Amino acid sequence: MRPFKLASLLLALLALSFAAQARKPYVEIERKLSAQQLQEVGLSAEQLAKLNRMLREADEGAPGSVEAVAAADAGNTDNAGPQVGAGAPRERSPGAGQFIGLNDEPIKSRLKHDVSGWEPGTVFELENGQQWKVLKGRMSLKKPMPKPEIVVVPGVAGRWFLQVDEDMPKARVYRID
Repeated sequence: MRPFKLASLLLALLALSFAAQARKPYVEIERKLSAQQLQEVGLSAEQLAKLNRMLREADEGAPGSVEAVAAADAGNTDNAGPQVGAGAPRERSPGAGQFIGLNDEPIKSRLKHDVSGWEPGTVFELENGQQWKVLKGRMSLKKPMPKPEIVVVPGVAGRWFLQVDEDMPKARVYRID
């Protein structure tokens, strides 16, 4: 009876090794989303690579790997993403990054040009160098506003909204620079 138990144990180990090898490999975000969806999110190539690496490591179950990459990112001052204020790096709170967009802060700047309205495709150039393109929303102002101060407000799931005046509807925008 003992050889039967040993054979059963070996068979079970063999089955587990095949199951481990048969697990689906991580699929990069670029293959899961359309080009338009990726553009809406507005991640740089570096940010996209970092996110793919973090998700792959989390999928593989590497303990602490996601935290290690996030900690390394917190010390990175070469931030290609949206800048806050004058572009100074900000401290991330514990648990930051768990919900995309919920930990981002508004971006305050002034437009380089006058605005008389917007529609999908309109590009807003900010004095801080950023460019934001309207994805959704349409507005026609009664009279043009000369180089107004604006706020780009984060929404849920990486969405951003450009606010020209707090009493007006916001335009849903994505960063193109």
